[in-house]
This record gives sequence, C-alpha cells and structure tokens, in this order.
Amino acid sequence: MSIPVLPPPSQKAIDLGEKVKAFLHEHIIPAEHTYHEQLDKGGDRWTSPPIMEELKAKAKKAGLWNMFLPKKHYPDSLTNLEYASICETMGRSPIGGEPFNCSAPDTGNMETLILYGTPEQKKQWLEPLMEGKIRSAFAMTEPAVASSDATNIRSSIKRDGDHYIISGRKWWTSGAPDKRCKIFIFMGQNDPDNSEKHRRQSMILVPADTPGVKVLRSLHVFGYDDAPHGHGEVTFENVRVPASNMLLGEGRGFEIAQGRLGPGRIHHCMRTIGLAERTLESLCQRAMSRTAFGKTIAEQGVTRQWIAESRMEIEQSRLLTLHAAHMMDTVGNKAARREIAMIKVVAPKMAQKLVDRAIQVHGGGGVSQDFHLAYAYARTRTMRIVDGPDAVHEEAVARLELRKYEDRSQKK
Repeated sequence: MSIPVLPPPSQKAIDLGEKVKAFLHEHIIPAEHTYHEQLDKGGDRWTSPPIMEELKAKAKKAGLWNMFLPKKHYPDSLTNLEYASICETMGRSPIGGEPFNCSAPDTGNMETLILYGTPEQKKQWLEPLMEGKIRSAFAMTEPAVASSDATNIRSSIKRDGDHYIISGRKWWTSGAPDKRCKIFIFMGQNDPDNSEKHRRQSMILVPADTPGVKVLRSLHVFGYDDAPHGHGEVTFENVRVPASNMLLGEGRGFEIAQGRLGPGRIHHCMRTIGLAERTLESLCQRAMSRTAFGKTIAEQGVTRQWIAESRMEIEQSRLLTLHAAHMMDTVGNKAARREIAMIKVVAPKMAQKLVDRAIQVHGGGGVSQDFHLAYAYARTRTMRIVDGPDAVHEEAVARLELRKYEDRSQKK
C-alpha cells in the first residue's frame, strides 16, 4: 500500500478553519455552562436553550454555516479533506456542531435529501433544514432485533393506493424528542419476501406530526439524556403518508444507507479527534497543577507515558482519518469503504482510552459533573456502537483484506 501525499487545503479552507477555531474559543466553549444552566432551569429540557439560537445567529452572520455540504453538489463547498480539520475543531465541544448547522443527524439527513430527494422533497424539508429552522431524526434501529445487521429490521412500509402505511417500533432515534424535530427518515421493509435480502428495505419521509407517530420516551446514555436533542424510542402505528414521500424508490433503502453512512461515519471520527485533543489538554493542565508525593502528577512516570502515548495515538488517528477523507474525495465513498471502516473503529477506541487516562489524572473530579470528562467518556463509548459496532467494521476490513489473497490464488 503506497502512502498518499495529501494535497494542501485551499486558502478558503484555511481561512474558514481559523474563523471556526476563533468562534469556538470566543463564543461556544464559554457558552457551555450557560447552555446547560438554561436547560436545567428552563422547565422543558426538550426546547433549545436561548443561548444556542444566539450562537447560531452569530455563526450564520459570520458565514460559518453548512460547511459540511458535499462539494460534488455544491462546488463552492469544501472537500471532505478540507472539512476534516474544521469538523475536528467543532468536536472539541459537545455543542460545537449545532451553531454552524453541522450536527448529526441533520447533516446526514440533509445529505440524504441532497442525493436522493425529489425537487418537492427538497423544497419541503431540505430548505428549512439548511436554514436551521427545523431539525430531523433518522429512524432505523429497532429494539426487537439486532440492528447491527440491518437486514433484520422488521418495521413495515406497505403500499395502499396513493399512500404508504408504516408500522414499527424504533429506538435510539437521535433527535426524536427534540421539539424542533419535524421530519423522520424511516427505514423499513416493503418487500419482505424478495429473494435479494438487500432489496427488501426502503426509506421514506415521515413528518413528525403525522397521526400514529408517538415518542414513547427519551433514552439515557450512561445517565445522560442528551437534551434537547436526545434519543427516542418511537412507535409508528398505521402511519399513513403520501406515496410521494418515498426516497429514491422501493427496495433502495440499503443503497441510500450506504450513501448516507459514509460521510456520517467520517464526520463522527473527525469530531471524536477534536474531543480527544481537548481531553489531552485537560489531562496535561491537571497533571501540571496538582502535586502528589512531593512532585507534580506530570512528573510521575506513568503520567508522562500516558501523555506520550496519547499524543502518538491522536496523530495516528488523525492521519488515518485524513487519508480516508482524501480517498472519498478522489475515488469515491464506495472505494474508500475499507478506510472508512478502519477509522470508525480506530478513532473512538483511541478517544475512549485517552478519556480514561484523563479521568485517572483528575481523580475523583474526573468522574464528577465538574469537568467534561464523564460526559466525554459516555460519548466516546457510545461512538463504538453508533453507525455500526466495532465488530461489524472489523469484519468488513478483514473481508476486504482477505479478498486480495483470494484474487491471487485464483490467478495461480
């Protein structure tokens, strides 16, 4: 495998990156405390705190808006490689993406509509999403089956004249409890008897206020409710939507999923590296400010080893992520599927390990609510499941690696 030479970023990307970095440190990180204070005291945790709307207005006015947009469809946008470092900067804060309208699952849902939506669907849903007026949710995972294998999904999408009738129970539907969530992208079976198992599923647009859609509860992640965004358990009981809400066509669900999840996975990894950088900063600052057994924690041998290992692991993960982004730009998402799978395993594992070290250095404070580390640990551990668990991606990498040897044996 040859090591690629990554092209330098454009001047536009450099300038945007500097502006995003400045905005994050001047406005977003100082607003984190206010954001959570407003959530706790506002009376309704599923309504966006006023400070977030203020941040969005400032970012939009500064031209720091929708920077994730695919260059293929928006020529003035950034490449995946150029967006990588900007997305990493956003990942330094748990609220870092939304002020720029660059947070999940909206980015993935917007890309889905850009790629597969009809002009009417784009007018109705993509435009308000791009303007930041509404939010969205992606309903795929189900509690009754192992959804890491999406062919297991049993929710149904049945044609009935000029409509489809949708039934099913979903959970971990990120964004569903949010009062601003107005549209679901729903994945379900429309042809369960099709001999091609990857042609049984479809995706369809379901407005959140459609009769029969009910958010049962918000699921907590290690005790965190992630309000006002959240992760909902949602039932769809005989939900009727127009046939025109179908995305791309019946049986095209897996095709859409692959188009959506490639960029989504790499964005998760970019943000995770940003989280890791902030965590290492916290580790070093704490280690230098605390004394134990007559010397600072930074002077303890094990701490120095952790710092060195952390720096090396961050750099390795970043380079692998940049390589995957460059491949997506040059050969396409499908050809880059091995690299995307690798970073989806490597980046969250790296960050989880790093957060664990930082918690140790912080002692009791590390597991408290006084620092960002406990929440960071919950997020990094969850990231090893989001958009496919580690084992699924590792299986894909192994399969692609072995295929090279199968090809060689056939040539003999």
